[in-house]
Amino acid sequence: MTAAPQRRVLILEDEPDVARLIALHMGELPAAAQIESDGREGLRVALEQGPWDLLVLDLSLPSLGGLEVCRALRMKGNDVPILMLTARGSELDRVLGLELGADDYLTKPFGVMELQARVRALWRRAALRAPIPSASQPAEPEVLQVADLRIDRVQRKAWLAKQELTLTPREFSLLWHFANQPGRAFSRSDLLAAVWGYGHDGYDHTVNTHINRLRKKLGDGYIDTVWGVGYRFQAPA
Repeated sequence: MTAAPQRRVLILEDEPDVARLIALHMGELPAAAQIESDGREGLRVALEQGPWDLLVLDLSLPSLGGLEVCRALRMKGNDVPILMLTARGSELDRVLGLELGADDYLTKPFGVMELQARVRALWRRAALRAPIPSASQPAEPEVLQVADLRIDRVQRKAWLAKQELTLTPREFSLLWHFANQPGRAFSRSDLLAAVWGYGHDGYDHTVNTHINRLRKKLGDGYIDTVWGVGYRFQAPA
């Protein structure tokens, strides 16, 4: 019987003791860990030496902060699961990280069992989101055109009346999810599960915030409120 390939974990952490501790416990999962202490170099490694099964990302990194690393990866369409680490107590830092594309977070100091449990949960979510090949299932399109709105999944860009929209990585993911299933009503929980990943209970307000931002950028008529359910995407009347 052939053994499953070992998972690869990239740890971006500038505190050597913390980085070595994380790497040690990743080995117990088991997973092979590589440590980088500089944000800019870590971003290069994440992009050029992948694919990775997990990125453990500290917010406070020299040369390029963790939030900037997260934003850059998602803007390039890299969907590696990201576990964000922060020593900060502010909820704003955690929410901002999740909005930029992180999948989960841990606040330092954290326990080994919790770290490993979060990592296993991220891998389970990634497996659930992985597409199942099917001869009868059409491939997802690369470009969607809805009225004056054009969305390019590969470039992760969108244009309204030929003017490029300025979208955050999460706003783009939300817009694509909507536009790829026009007319379907989604609850906030549906959107959290599909766009943010499972396990973000209590962050319904994040969905509302992103919907409001998208509406301002798209104008009237693309995202409707379905009372008692959530939201629906459709072409303007």
